[in-house]
Order: sequence, then C-alpha cells, then structure tokens
Amino acid sequence: MATYLDFEQNIKTIQENIISAQVRHDESEVMKYQEDLDKEVSKTYGNLTDFQKLQLARHLDRPYALDYINLIMRDKYEIHGDRHYRNDDAIICFMGYIGDEKVIVIGEQKGRGTKNKIRRNFGMPHPEGYRKALRAAKLAEKFNLPLLMLIDTPGAYPGLGAEERNQSEAIARNLLELAELDTQTVSIVIGEGGSGGALAIGVADRFAMMRYSVFSVISPEGCSAILWNDPKKVEAATNAMKITSSDLKELDLIHDILDEPLIGAHRNRDASAKAIADYFLTKVKELREMGTEQRMQERYDRLTSIGAFTE
Repeated sequence: MATYLDFEQNIKTIQENIISAQVRHDESEVMKYQEDLDKEVSKTYGNLTDFQKLQLARHLDRPYALDYINLIMRDKYEIHGDRHYRNDDAIICFMGYIGDEKVIVIGEQKGRGTKNKIRRNFGMPHPEGYRKALRAAKLAEKFNLPLLMLIDTPGAYPGLGAEERNQSEAIARNLLELAELDTQTVSIVIGEGGSGGALAIGVADRFAMMRYSVFSVISPEGCSAILWNDPKKVEAATNAMKITSSDLKELDLIHDILDEPLIGAHRNRDASAKAIADYFLTKVKELREMGTEQRMQERYDRLTSIGAFTE
C-alpha cells in the first residue's frame, strides 16, 4: 500500500477513483481522472513548502541507497568491515559497474521494517561505518576508480559506544582524506543529509542533491528544541534553516539539483535511479577530461571558499 502525506490526500482520492474506473473498464472515466490527477500533481508539487519537502525527504516509501544500488549497479560485490573493529550495516559499500564504468559506491542505509531498521541503526553510522567508507574510498583511489557516495542519514550515531570509539575523529578523518583523495568523486544527497553524519561522505568533486532532499547541520527537531524548547516549532525551524536543495543551490553550497520525478522518487524509482546514474556518469566524464591537477585545485578552491562572505 502506498503511503500518502497530509498534503497528498487529494492525489490519493483521484488515484483511488482511477483504480475504481479501471476495475469497471470505464476508459472515459479513467482519462478524465488522469487529467484531474495531472492538474492536482502540478498544483500540489509546484507549491511545496520547505516543511513539505522535508516530509518527502523522509517519506517511508522513498528509495534508500540500497534500492538505488540494486537498480543502477551490475556485477556488484559488497565490501564489509573497517579492518579495525567490526562491520557497520548503516554504511554499505559496493564495487561493480554503472553502465560501462567500473566504480565504487558508498551509501548510508536506513533499513525497512523493525528488524532491518535495528540492523541498520536507523541509518545512523558508528565510527566503524565511516572507517569502512574510508577504506572503500582508498580502494577506489588505489585502483583509480570513480567514487559515488549516496547520503541519507539523520546524523551520526551519538551513543556512548560510538563516542568511546571516537566518532568525531572518524568523521574528521574522512573529511581530511576525502578532500585529498586522488580520484573522481561525486556525492549525492538522496534523502536526508543530517549533520556530520552526512558531511563524512559529502566531500567530493561534485556535490548534488535530489529535488526533494535536505541537507543541514542539525535536524529541524533539534534546532527547535535548542532555540525554542518547543517541538511544535519544527516547521518554523525548517523554514528558517534553509535546508532544501533549492536553498542550498542559491547559496552556492551545492553544484547541482537532480531532477527527480515531480511527484517524488518514491512514485517512480526507475526514473530516479536513472537520474542518479546519468548524472554520475556525466560528471565522471567531465572530471576525467579536466586532468588531475585542475580537478584537485578546483576541489581545494571550492572547499576553502565555503563560508566566505563580503560586507
């Protein structure tokens, strides 16, 4: 069963009417309702608030990293463990092919259903997850393979064990190593990009976001709790924080916005996966043509320019 958000109820009603007309084999009714659906989709999704975009980024049916990996990769092989402590299932790493390009893909995986959510720790990686990601990134560098990173996490796990194993150092190490990584790198926010948990695999030559994704230093819930001590002000916090793809593009903090289907990636996974694969392959080709020195200098210039301002 599809999951509908509060602002999608009119769409739900029309789609139910389409199904009912199809059961009756009433083609004229199907066409009429389809026209109504197209108009309602344009009206609803053409005027989304920032909070509604946040809801779409967290949608229960939204494709996760593993969904995209299964759709865009072939002949893939999973890389396990950080060679120090254990394997963290909140971070997944695969070697394989996207199109004709041999690549390594790193993703943050939230999991579906209670059992898998617990196994994946709700998409909140431990330090060993980031160390596994770094191990995979270094493997990409060693064999000169382009690297794709898929961001989707509410944040790094803040538990006692994670802090004991030096969560902050693991994230900081990734920031340093990825900034110096000598291979073509592309990072894409596919859903929720929260705090250092997203930054840890967010340093790349090309950084993009899907249309209905968010990227922020803290969750809107955390922001409203700290600033106002009121969880009911989540929507106000979302609007104030400027965390949507369009906001970050306007601030020049990302390179591109991926044009996922207007009705959302969860309604058309194949089209969303194709958008990711096409973007990645296009950018890898561009980066390869630039040459190593130019690519590394451009990466350095961009990273050091973040936060600069004039009065």
